Amino acid sequence: MKTIKLLTAFVFILFSFSCKKEILKVDKNVKSKSTIKYAKGFDIVYENGVKKLIINSAYQNSNEIFEYYIKNKSDKKTPQLNTIFTPVKRIVVTSTTHIPMVELLNEETSIVGFPYSKYISSEKTRALIDNGIIKEIGKENSLNTEILLDLKPQLVVGYSVSSANKSLTTIKKAGIDVIYNGDWLEQTPLGRAEWIKFFGVLFDKEKQADSIFNVIEANYLDAVTLAEKSDKKATILSGAIMSKDIWNLPAGESFVARFLNDANVNYLWKDSKGKGSLSLSFESVFEKAQNADFWIAPGYFSSKEQLLKSNKLYTKFKAFNTDNIYTPSTKKGKTGGVIYYELASTRPDLVLKDIIKITNPDLLQKYEFTFFEKMK
Repeated sequence: MKTIKLLTAFVFILFSFSCKKEILKVDKNVKSKSTIKYAKGFDIVYENGVKKLIINSAYQNSNEIFEYYIKNKSDKKTPQLNTIFTPVKRIVVTSTTHIPMVELLNEETSIVGFPYSKYISSEKTRALIDNGIIKEIGKENSLNTEILLDLKPQLVVGYSVSSANKSLTTIKKAGIDVIYNGDWLEQTPLGRAEWIKFFGVLFDKEKQADSIFNVIEANYLDAVTLAEKSDKKATILSGAIMSKDIWNLPAGESFVARFLNDANVNYLWKDSKGKGSLSLSFESVFEKAQNADFWIAPGYFSSKEQLLKSNKLYTKFKAFNTDNIYTPSTKKGKTGGVIYYELASTRPDLVLKDIIKITNPDLLQKYEFTFFEKMK
């Protein structure tokens, strides 16, 4: 509840701020310089007076670039192919990471459908689900196309892991606009958060989206500067054995490792290659991290008892015995969705502050955790 109240106040302040900014004048005959600073997966440009939304990374290892013309509904000119008319008033989104961005733009009532909605934790959007305003449209990548088509959405914002989603292809053939959102592919925290500008374009709220992102960016960079003031660097272990005695943990170039680097801690695998995860033996992890100061995000485990049931050798780690294990998996919405998985990509500034609070609590004495808490 505290998170929702903070976000509500946050949106009000940001909206007030954005209304005071002057409208930028764009030379319609010149391609504008991109306003996207961190995200690699999308871009917003103007060409000959026409706004274009470009998706560079629709899904993993995608070589295809998707371009969409963005036009206001009042524009009477003949539309080009792949034109999206804004503001979008009836939308289907398909990932919980989309929800906070839509809410920050005050557009949650535009959502008409969502797959497997039990994962949604936000109280505002849950109320719309409970009241039947947002309809269930299947489970994750298995969309119920019949129900979805009956909702008559103007646009479906989908995602896919490795190739074009078959359900989304069917929906597109039925005449409903579909656009892929690849926010989860971004390798930097601010890159993921910047996808709020993607939704800003769709809802014709670009100025508001820019203002919201600017505050998140400033908060994040301020937290980085604060962390740099500390001379001590706590050693960090992450992950756990998930299956077949293999310990999965973030690679040194991964999204999670970037958070740890920005928090000015010593992640013990920071020099490893790769942007995903490492799969290591218990022995190699124990040899390197048995004396790590903190164990952050131990997989899907939510208690020390669960850890012990899985493997009693966890007791040999210093962080286990000093009660310095922190997890985001215990903070959930009323239907069981983990708040971190929904909100963290939109609010990297709060994730970073959580990590600083864990490892250097003196730097943020009055700050209270948003996502993490000590494992019991």
